[in-house]
Amino acid sequence: MTILHTSNLFLRLGIIAFVFFSLFFSSCENSKDKKARINTSIESDSIFSWIEKGRNRNLPIAVRKRLLQQAYNKTLLYPNDSLKIKFFSKLSLAYLQLNDSISFIRTNQEATEFAEQVNDSNAMAETHWDLATFYRKRAVRDLAYYNYSEAQKLYEAIGNNYFSGRMLYNMAVEQGAAKDYTGSEITTIRAIELLKPLKKYKRLYNCYNNLGAVSNRLKDYNRAIEYHEVALEYLEKIQGGNILRLTTLNNIGVVYQEQEQYKKAIPYFKQVLAYDSLYAKNAGLYARALNNLAYNSFKSGDTINTHNQLQKALHIWDSIADYSSMAISNYNLAKYHLYAKDTARALTYTKVAKSLSVRSGNNNRLLKTLRLFTQVDPKNATTYSQEYITLNDSLQTAERKTRNKFARIRFETDEFIAENQLLARQRQLWIGIATGLLLLAGAVSVIVYQRIKNQRLKFQQQQQENNLEIFNLMLSQKKKVEEGKQIEQKRISEELHDSVVGQMHSIRVLLLALNQKTTETAIQQRTEVLSKLQELQEEVRTISHELNDASYQKIHNFINSIQDLLNTISDTAHIKCQFYYDDGMDWDQLNGEVKINLYRIIQESLQNCVKHAKADEVVLNFETEDNIINVSLVDNGVGFDTKKGKRGIGLKNITSRIQKINGTWDIKSKVGEGTTVTVLVPFEKTSDPNKDVLEQEPTLEKA
Repeated sequence: MTILHTSNLFLRLGIIAFVFFSLFFSSCENSKDKKARINTSIESDSIFSWIEKGRNRNLPIAVRKRLLQQAYNKTLLYPNDSLKIKFFSKLSLAYLQLNDSISFIRTNQEATEFAEQVNDSNAMAETHWDLATFYRKRAVRDLAYYNYSEAQKLYEAIGNNYFSGRMLYNMAVEQGAAKDYTGSEITTIRAIELLKPLKKYKRLYNCYNNLGAVSNRLKDYNRAIEYHEVALEYLEKIQGGNILRLTTLNNIGVVYQEQEQYKKAIPYFKQVLAYDSLYAKNAGLYARALNNLAYNSFKSGDTINTHNQLQKALHIWDSIADYSSMAISNYNLAKYHLYAKDTARALTYTKVAKSLSVRSGNNNRLLKTLRLFTQVDPKNATTYSQEYITLNDSLQTAERKTRNKFARIRFETDEFIAENQLLARQRQLWIGIATGLLLLAGAVSVIVYQRIKNQRLKFQQQQQENNLEIFNLMLSQKKKVEEGKQIEQKRISEELHDSVVGQMHSIRVLLLALNQKTTETAIQQRTEVLSKLQELQEEVRTISHELNDASYQKIHNFINSIQDLLNTISDTAHIKCQFYYDDGMDWDQLNGEVKINLYRIIQESLQNCVKHAKADEVVLNFETEDNIINVSLVDNGVGFDTKKGKRGIGLKNITSRIQKINGTWDIKSKVGEGTTVTVLVPFEKTSDPNKDVLEQEPTLEKA
């Protein structure tokens, strides 16, 4: 019993000792971990603090670099977790803002490698974003676009539509800078589709503002203004957007300036300059608006303050060292002095503009400046032209290469290339089959369409020929009737003159002979008969002359046809028709196509008066002046609103006929004030193949 009790006692003491030592060592270990966590937290706070101080623009650059170097050294020793990636990312951004390229590339590369190790997609996207910003500042468009594209893919993969939309916008800006305007427009629209549901109004403003700029470059000016106006609508939904609003107003003015509508552009620049304290808040925007105002005023003919305004804008840009904008001011000053015929000063400003364009890398301005040299220095125009051509060709080649790189970046991912290698033959086969089918279908469609088109043209041509033939036959028939009348009148005249009058003359001579009888009764009777015969002779001679004169009168068959048309309308529709025409004009000598189309146009217009105008009076007038036929048809009907009225088949037919005879027409009408149709047709007199056979006989001179 004693031995058992003693062993139990030792066992209990051992357990107590084990528990005691376990608790002791555990507490020591926990205190160490806690101490380590506290030290890590302190270090992270220090690193964040150094980075924030290193981004403080108010501190000297040397101090900022030293603080960032301290943060970098501590980051290298920091444990591998998510905070370390954030440190590298913030450090790379700080070095980017400091324009320390070497340190930025180093920290950005380390951040990318570490983010790939831990598979942090968000961190990888941020490193690509920073790298894209770095290349954008240095105008390396293809690399900037590539990194924005990589960041966009990562944000899209993790479902971050906001940052994905922002990357698309940045990609679009790079495309626009490389003159890939269509691509920029497409990419911007993709960004809008992501940002609009999120109601990110400022980002949407940026997108529509970019669309406006791109449309302006594409010379789609109306759409450019529409996009800028939409951008202004989004600005109204955010606070503090005054400067952005002024920027957009300036952009709208530039759109009108590109259209050479300088007077329309001026009010927008004045709105910008009228903003309170703009010079203090944004000197660059103030100078730009002032420069634009001066240029547009000068181009619209107002040169009073142009020189002072351009000089003031130049002084502002010089104070902020904006060499690209200084090039613009010097360019505009050169154009101003060239306009003032001061070629010496114009040449001086042009040289300065060229130097500043080269210094700022503004190649577009450099091209414009070289073109201006040919005007201010014509002696060396050939040299400048050659320099312009060389630079333009090199820029186009570089831009083409950049756009090609954009295309490869968009479509040639590693996965796509691998899949393309596996499916290349199959794809080529399907493409060949599809292409063949499409070509076959296209060929069949073209053949069918061409046959239908040819048949339609033949039908229209045949119809036109038939109409012309019918009209000419109608005129010819009328002419033959009139000719028959004239021939018959002349025949009667000749018969009366040659036969009846001659016989009467013989009777009178005979009676004169019989009159020699001496009986008083015979003498009285013969005298009365002779008197009546002489009166009859004079009457017959008068009728003969009247008939003969009528046979030579001019008869207008075309005018008669128009008059018959008016009479028909007047009889059937009970409309009073008045017709006036130039009687000195030989209307029958007009070209047949002109006559038939004029006839149909008047016919269609009269039908409109009957169907729609509800008129009770119509006035038709034919006038000619300087080989132009002026036809006007006026009715006193109900009229209509020409802006709202739809153009039916009748008016389309009139337009088609007017085009066939190279004429113009206009229709004026107001509700309750009737309608006026005016037709102007050029004409040339042609010889009439059916010219009257009855011509005035030549006068016979007495021997």
